Amino acid sequence: MILSLLIIIPIAGAIVIAFVPRDQDNMIKWLAVATTALALLVSLPLYFGFADGVSGYQFEEIRPWIPALNINYHVGIDGLSLFLVLLTTFLTLISVISSWTAITDGLKEYMACMLLLEAAVIGVFISLDLFLFYLFWEASLIPMALLIGKWGGSRRIYAAVKFIIYTMAGSTLMLVAALVLYVNGGTSDLPTLVSTLSLSQNLQIILFFAFALAFSVKVPLFPLHTWLPTAHVEAPTAGSIMLAGVLLKMGTYSYLRFAIPLFPDAVAYWTPLLVTLAIIGILYGALVALVQDDVKKLVAYSSVAHMGFIVLGTFSGGQQGMSGAVLQMINHGLSTGMLFFMVGVLYEQRHTRLFSEYGGIWVKVPVFGTYFLLAVFSSVGLPGLNGFVGEFVILLGTFKVNPIAAALGTFGIVLAAWYLLTATRKVMMGPFNEANRNLKDMNMREAGIAFVLILFCFIIGLFPNLLFDKINPATAELAEMISATTLIAGQ
Repeated sequence: MILSLLIIIPIAGAIVIAFVPRDQDNMIKWLAVATTALALLVSLPLYFGFADGVSGYQFEEIRPWIPALNINYHVGIDGLSLFLVLLTTFLTLISVISSWTAITDGLKEYMACMLLLEAAVIGVFISLDLFLFYLFWEASLIPMALLIGKWGGSRRIYAAVKFIIYTMAGSTLMLVAALVLYVNGGTSDLPTLVSTLSLSQNLQIILFFAFALAFSVKVPLFPLHTWLPTAHVEAPTAGSIMLAGVLLKMGTYSYLRFAIPLFPDAVAYWTPLLVTLAIIGILYGALVALVQDDVKKLVAYSSVAHMGFIVLGTFSGGQQGMSGAVLQMINHGLSTGMLFFMVGVLYEQRHTRLFSEYGGIWVKVPVFGTYFLLAVFSSVGLPGLNGFVGEFVILLGTFKVNPIAAALGTFGIVLAAWYLLTATRKVMMGPFNEANRNLKDMNMREAGIAFVLILFCFIIGLFPNLLFDKINPATAELAEMISATTLIAGQ
């Protein structure tokens, strides 16, 4: 029942907020905080009640949904989805609190969209029925598009429409492929299809492509990435946090949850292309980030590069790479979400994100500067922080299978240090720009958000087995399906 509650609570909160008078801003804010905090508290037993070292689904719920068609409401989690659910409940609370003073117009609708987005994304991560999964996948588009289109920047309508077109176009083939599986298997239940369905290799290759196309758009994988920088730049700060933190992970998670177990015989066929595109994305995203004059756009292109590492680990690193990829999904959500939050703190005061408008501001905002640098270190992969563990495990697993890909990926880390430290120098150091003379340091609310985010970055960086112990059984099962190298991450 816990998993269903995680969908019901945000939806109920959105409904309650809908009946609050529009001029009651404080009540709306506190209702949104209370709802997201409750969802986070309800999600915590998932971690503490999750059995380590055991493969298979836990906290399962199965109820008839459309009995005449043998379609059920089937939800559950394993090591692949556990931490993504926790990340979603955590980042939604962070996003709501970060919007405290940033959103003044249409606050009621904004908070309702945030809560509905949380419910839809959690639904994606816990669904074990193809059509239930597709329902939540498409449902997540609506609140995210509204967040961009209503509360975004000057090109918000363009960004929202592009986001919808790309994502819906990609998922159309996935629906067709899901129907093919349903006709062949007589059910849309994922565990049943994985264990009983027998498809020819040629059909698996075709259906894998249909699913992977939808997932690759969402990641986004080069060259399907062009919607992302625009969406990030135009989205409000909380929208960017949710987009980078959890929505992009829907794509990489779904490779592991659906594409690989349903079509194991097609993985070897598509792996060379996916690994090549991942490497191109790592290098391309880093090189384009280097030439940006907008700090938020730089972070957006860094997402293209970092998501490439996750795809690389998924398809080229064996079981070790898969475990690293799952961990890196969480790491990227924390570190890049924190970078977008820090950019938003500056933008709320200065209403500009151009590097030329900053410079030397560390003397004015030392607390901000410290947290900004820590977020950069986390994203770069400094030892002791979360990014190092994820990228190291991915590259270690990849090197044992594909040394060339590992070497090129390592060069991407060097480029990441280059563009992120350059961004730090341009914003925080050098001659002081007098345009920032009235800039104020982080208040208690902002500093509290930054502290919690970086605290989890340190916890994961120092104690990664808190996650690997629960992730490894699921990735080992996947590796066995495709006869990949079974190496145990974190040991």
